[in-house]
Amino acid sequence: MSKGAKKKKYIKYHNDGTPWAKGTTVGGVPQGYWEWFRKDGSRMRSGYFTDGQQSGKWTTYDRKGKVVKVTAFGATKGRK
Repeated sequence: MSKGAKKKKYIKYHNDGTPWAKGTTVGGVPQGYWEWFRKDGSRMRSGYFTDGQQSGKWTTYDRKGKVVKVTAFGATKGRK
């Protein structure tokens, strides 16, 4: 990540206009907490990026919000 790059909120939409992904980018690269959503609005997946790479624990949810799977990427120290 380049020094001085600005942090920006990012949102991408499904074709029907409902949110598909929300997160933050720094210099156009995913950084920090991100979430993905189904067309019905339910959260599908969430996790963290470090310099554009998945890091920490990523969680996959069913349509009712129940945790289906947790996957660890890289160092998970300090993540809940």
